[in-house]
Amino acid sequence: MDYRKLLLISLGTGSAKVEERYAAKRASKWGVLGWLLSGGSTPLVDVFMQSSADMVDIHISVVFQEALRSESNYLQIEDDTLSGTVSSIDVSTKDNLQDLVKRGDQLLKKPVSRVNLETGAFETVGNGEGTNEDALKRSAKLLSHERRLHESRSPHVKTPRKH
Repeated sequence: MDYRKLLLISLGTGSAKVEERYAAKRASKWGVLGWLLSGGSTPLVDVFMQSSADMVDIHISVVFQEALRSESNYLQIEDDTLSGTVSSIDVSTKDNLQDLVKRGDQLLKKPVSRVNLETGAFETVGNGEGTNEDALKRSAKLLSHERRLHESRSPHVKTPRKH
């Protein structure tokens, strides 16, 4: 199998704006309770969840950028700038859902971005890949082409008869 032909599309559900909320100097003085509850947040859970998500981003990016040399075959669309109720997973009011749809539409218009393997931060791609919407359309065309190719070669796929 030619692994360079893999295509991965990751559509995120959005996450709260990445903030440097915990200072190492202050956290070094926390006991067990400080790591469980601090200032209305749960630092241990926050750190675990964010680091887990970051590791997935970095590992997949390394595979596509370094190992496969096919970075354009990995498209991740994620908004990590959400704040307020729109960043909450349990606010399903009509206004909040409409705001999420609006954010999704705005995200489609943003340029494609990738993880910088040196910094771990998402950065806009400057090689002419266009917007997230453009990249999704290119991916859909590739998938459609591959499906037609697969169907044309498969003895198990019946072609529709013309009447």
